[in-house]
Amino acid sequence: MIRDKSAKKPVKAKPAKASFRRERALIKRGIWPIAGCDEAGRGPLAGPVVAAAVILDPDRIPRGIDDSKRLTAEERETLFAKICATAQVSVAVASPARIDRDNILRASLWALKRAVVALPEAPKHVFVDGRDRLDTPCDCEAVIGGDGIVLSIAAASIVAKVTRDRLMCALAQDCPGYGFEQHKGYGVPEHLDALDRLGPTIHHRSFFAPVAAARAKHMPWTVEPVRDLFEVADVEVQVETAVEIDASAGL
Repeated sequence: MIRDKSAKKPVKAKPAKASFRRERALIKRGIWPIAGCDEAGRGPLAGPVVAAAVILDPDRIPRGIDDSKRLTAEERETLFAKICATAQVSVAVASPARIDRDNILRASLWALKRAVVALPEAPKHVFVDGRDRLDTPCDCEAVIGGDGIVLSIAAASIVAKVTRDRLMCALAQDCPGYGFEQHKGYGVPEHLDALDRLGPTIHHRSFFAPVAAARAKHMPWTVEPVRDLFEVADVEVQVETAVEIDASAGL
């Protein structure tokens, strides 16, 4: 089969930018204020989860807002300043200790709810990125992939990402050698190598597998030994046998 080399390859369409369409539909129904919320830092091995909530001013929406993952670090920093100057913004942080205690999903939802509650003005409707709705006094709508669809969520994703990146750069000053300022706590090869060489810090999430392995290597006394179930069963059998022998001896 001879292929026509002149035929052009199909061009992949760029994903549409987040829009204010859903918010405007609610505003037309008299629902206001409307908040969007998102978090940054579910996947890393170290550092907190940072959640942000944003109520955009419909008359002063900065241009260029989109999913933070589609923006460069410089674009995020610029938009962060513009969002904070024109919108109502709040941030909440779930520490590694809370993540260890509650698990990453519950800690993230806790931080998201805290961010919504901390807004200067209580929203009448909340858009949240992901599958899980928040337990808020007002209506809450979960939007899968919302940071690339709903502009208020996209704005929150920028605030959360920039805030967390700055926190990780600050942690890098206290924990030199791990490269937090570069990888922001994610499990890249450089971070895994540092974990293996230096062991975990108090900022690492204890129950994430690579951190647990590093803790077992560098701090084995902190790892609880796993009981051998067969050994426990043998002890119980021996005790029962001893009782039977003593009983028969008394006869």
